[in-house]
Amino acid sequence: MPWVLDLDGVVWLADEPIAGAAAAVAALRRVDDAVLFVTNNSSVPLAEVEAKLGRHGIDATGQVVSSALAAASLVLPGEVVLVCGGAGLVEALEQRGATVVREGPADVVMVGFHRDFTWDRMRIASTAIRGGARFIASNDDATYPTPAGLVPGGGAIVAGIATASGVGPEIAGKPHQAMADLVRARLGPDGTVVGDRADTDGLFARRLGYRFALVLSGVTTAADLPVQPEPDEVAASLADLVDRLPAS
Repeated sequence: MPWVLDLDGVVWLADEPIAGAAAAVAALRRVDDAVLFVTNNSSVPLAEVEAKLGRHGIDATGQVVSSALAAASLVLPGEVVLVCGGAGLVEALEQRGATVVREGPADVVMVGFHRDFTWDRMRIASTAIRGGARFIASNDDATYPTPAGLVPGGGAIVAGIATASGVGPEIAGKPHQAMADLVRARLGPDGTVVGDRADTDGLFARRLGYRFALVLSGVTTAADLPVQPEPDEVAASLADLVDRLPAS
């Protein structure tokens, strides 16, 4: 049965590997048909995500799906898209055949996580939305986990632009429909989602009709339990989860 693995909080925390994750992925690949890495981080191109996984001892060539891809799927080829986000969004939109701009009138404003977000970017994006551009967000995760604790995520940027423009976004990433459509097209109707937060990964699993395995190595800790939706399984980490699987 296919496996959908989140990255932040499951495989790594920022640049630090989570103990046993690479070996756990290798073990899954020995017994299961497919392992797909599905991330709400839209800030970097897919090759960079694959390369980072490679540095962690995981070959993921062609096996990463990001919220940038999901967001780009909501845009028509030829549309003008004002990007308030990182290189990952630009890459996905250009592959889709959209015209990417950084300011001025646009058919779509697309917002994702980026570390150089400024008040001026908020002004440019919100002005275009008030001018009639559709508002698409790659994801609405308020935070993401790092070794130093939680830090603001793409959803915090999206919330600022929504407040400034007075318009709510269409959201593409987990747990929303655009991402679910991409994953289901790759893996089919059955699988298991492994993630560190119920409000994203758990709801994503329920939307797909997949099992949900919650790991406590990222955002959610044992002190937060119980959570909704209720996981099918709870484990300390991906390694702990895989160790529990019956031997093939």
